[in-house]
Amino acid sequence: MAMAPSSSLAQVYTSPVAVVVWEWQDEMGIWHPYSATVCNYIEQQFVQQKGQRFGLGSLAHSIPLGQADPSLAPYIIDLPSWTQFRQDTGTMRAVRRHLFSQLSAPGRGIVWEWLNDDGSWIAYEASICDYLEQQLARGNQLVDLAPLGYNYVVNYATHIQTNKVSNYCRSVRRQAGPPYPVTTIIAPPGHTGVACSCHQCLNSGGTGPVSGRYRHSMTSLPAYPTPQTPQRTAVIFGAHQAFAPYNKPSLSGARSAPRLNTTNPWGGVLPSLGNQPFYCSSLSHLGPQRQPPGSSTASGASQLHTLNFALFSPSASMPSGPVSNPGSIPTTVPVQMPKPSRVQQALAGGTPKPEPEQVIRNYTEELKTAPDEDCIICMEKLSMVSGYSDVTNSMSIVPVAVGRLTKCSHAFHLLCLLAMYCNGNKDGSLQCPSCKTIYGEKTGTQPRGKMEVFSFQVSLPGHEDCGTILIVYNIPHGIQGPEHPNPGKPFTARGFPRQCYLPDNAQGRKVLELLKVAWKRRLIFTVGTSSTTGETDTVVWNEIHHKTEMDRNVTGHGYPDPNYLQNVLAELAAQGVTEDCLEQQ
Repeated sequence: MAMAPSSSLAQVYTSPVAVVVWEWQDEMGIWHPYSATVCNYIEQQFVQQKGQRFGLGSLAHSIPLGQADPSLAPYIIDLPSWTQFRQDTGTMRAVRRHLFSQLSAPGRGIVWEWLNDDGSWIAYEASICDYLEQQLARGNQLVDLAPLGYNYVVNYATHIQTNKVSNYCRSVRRQAGPPYPVTTIIAPPGHTGVACSCHQCLNSGGTGPVSGRYRHSMTSLPAYPTPQTPQRTAVIFGAHQAFAPYNKPSLSGARSAPRLNTTNPWGGVLPSLGNQPFYCSSLSHLGPQRQPPGSSTASGASQLHTLNFALFSPSASMPSGPVSNPGSIPTTVPVQMPKPSRVQQALAGGTPKPEPEQVIRNYTEELKTAPDEDCIICMEKLSMVSGYSDVTNSMSIVPVAVGRLTKCSHAFHLLCLLAMYCNGNKDGSLQCPSCKTIYGEKTGTQPRGKMEVFSFQVSLPGHEDCGTILIVYNIPHGIQGPEHPNPGKPFTARGFPRQCYLPDNAQGRKVLELLKVAWKRRLIFTVGTSSTTGETDTVVWNEIHHKTEMDRNVTGHGYPDPNYLQNVLAELAAQGVTEDCLEQQ
């Protein structure tokens, strides 16, 4: 059925109790309701956080649909952007949340469906189901859907839908199933207005539903409300494992900076794993926080601010002639300087970087005579001047200098190695462009986030002799730092938290420990362009494959896969993460 999309008005509901239906929109603009079971799970996750506007929950994390329906394992609902995100293809669809009366069709579990060309039955959007049910209750035999913006007539007697323009007919049917979930809408004390479930009002940062006059005229709405303190279940989630990847200045100092979301994505709602016990790792490791440069001592900062104010404040009584005596400068009280912005904090330098020339010297030995071969970086003869001599300047490396890497013995122009190093992360490590041997400790550009580890007694296909390790990665939206493609520009983080699975056996636990090392070195994710959606300035995987599906392997991202553990060990080794790293810890 090719139905034209209509403008959906905000649903206003005055009762404190309502039935909730979640829907997603396809590429034709048609809305499709999730099943009652999936909607119940989505709503539980949506309202699990407390302290938000009229009890509608936190908008600061995502909802994995595979926990409610295994066939939806690739899909995640990203609440900040109101989109459904498919992890294996990157496809994004709009989602919405509708409220209905308990006596409505969704409240009684009634769904109307139409027959597609491939023989499958497709559910009408929830508002049409409710409208059809109302007309049936009134005894009407023919129902025109024009009031809802659709060019169709439904005949109850023949169960046929007819296109009023083409006269094309389709079969329709009425199905009874479990009712859709009921939720309580809690307005703040003293509020007399009605509650609205439209996306604009749900994202509003106010203390409750705004008045009807101004509700839909707001233009400046915060995208990410500050998450509340997580309410963890003491036995299950009281001591979960968290990993901070690197030492960077916190963004929490900025006035409008969103706090890092530390909410447990499983908070209070366990996965649908039957009666199997669920265990959580008891180790905890949090990276230390560093202050932005220039704020190491409060006294030094205070003296600097006081001096600036004394010299430049127009209210200070300054001498009319030249000042020759420092004591003649009047004293004044310190003032509190404005806090740095999110962009300024993101661009603030972290750990001091080593000098590039010194890094090249550390891993090479200079040759007195150049070998009779080509430099594979600039493709010039090693006996000739470096091809990068016109774009790379160095005070200590001359254009004709040739060196050999100490481990693999491959030779290059030293200036070419310098140019290659300066074009990368400049983290003090070097990788041979010929054989990929890594010198030093390679790090990446993964944004700040959190890695959590859980275990439960359910087997993965192909690993029936052991339980399962669950890894949860969570990275919030943020501002790109100096190591990213566009410093100072915002980046998006679609589909987080992301759940990944490993078998809980010896080899799976070894892979887990190596993934922890890779996370600390910022190698799991990076900021770049999505190969599936083409979106730029977004968080993407960084060449270390993960299994994001637990019980099927339709897309290649699930189990069984007998070669996965060996393949991921090879991918980790290519990033310089090997068992030797575990011995050094």
